[in-house]
Amino acid sequence: MTSGVQQGSVLSPLLFLAYVNDIWRNMASTIRIFAVDCIIYRKITKNEDKILQKYLDRLCDWAVVNAMRINPSKCKGVLFTRAASKDPLNYSLMDTLIPESNTCYYLRIILRSDLSWAVQVNYTVKLAWKALHCTM
Repeated sequence: MTSGVQQGSVLSPLLFLAYVNDIWRNMASTIRIFAVDCIIYRKITKNEDKILQKYLDRLCDWAVVNAMRINPSKCKGVLFTRAASKDPLNYSLMDTLIPESNTCYYLRIILRSDLSWAVQVNYTVKLAWKALHCTM
């Protein structure tokens, strides 16, 4: 290895966070980073709102300038609403359409587009049963 830090070392997360520390600049949308995950979200009230796409484009520009690779296939678009009908999302990252999903995982919490907690509760119960059976 000629440069960098070995993956899994104690310094890896700290150095990565220092490296991406300026990713939020020029973003009016909210951006959150935890470990190697990044989430961008924005309240959108009209379909014509193109601001989120503008910030996704800025994220791509930041990635190019900082020689950071973003994998668009690991991205998801989720529209959180209780409305019965919704228009499809139409966002792209690095010229790749971001697929729409009904769920996303964020900090080990399953978030559903209809704001239901049923999937998260079932997942947590399953984990609890698994842990209980492993200790017996």
